[in-house]
Amino acid sequence: MKHGIKQRKLGVTSSHRIAMLANMAAALVKHEQIVTTLPKAKELRPFVEKLITLGKKAKADPKKTLANRRVIHSRMRDDAQTVKLMNVLADRYMDREGGYCRIMKAGFRYGDNAAIAVIELVDRDESAKGQDSGPEFIESDAEASEKAPAKKAVPKKKATAKKKAAAA
Repeated sequence: MKHGIKQRKLGVTSSHRIAMLANMAAALVKHEQIVTTLPKAKELRPFVEKLITLGKKAKADPKKTLANRRVIHSRMRDDAQTVKLMNVLADRYMDREGGYCRIMKAGFRYGDNAAIAVIELVDRDESAKGQDSGPEFIESDAEASEKAPAKKAVPKKKATAKKKAAAA
């Protein structure tokens, strides 16, 4: 019987699942839209919505601000995203009664045919997408690479046993 089983296992251990949800929640708060598999997106939605509700409750009642901030930080484990959730997202969704996330199916992944979904925050900030992800391309780096072309590394050949015997 499957009594008391309310979440998906997602094929990983419980500690891995908790860490994965924390990382995905931080990514969703930071970028406000991420692409993942459909089951992960369905597990992430209530996780993030409960965090946003905690942020809203903290804004409404100043006595609970510190306690709710600590709960959010313990579940998401990212200082910068905790601050964004408490300040920006809590204010944005103050008038909305739940339903902060939207899941849209995005086809199937090439290779293993897994269902892919895009999960995003409703009324999201378009400029947050892709923010601080990957190396930044700076013009001074481009000028430096044009002035001094990179040398091509040539791998050294190893001497084989026959060549060693012939050389001896």
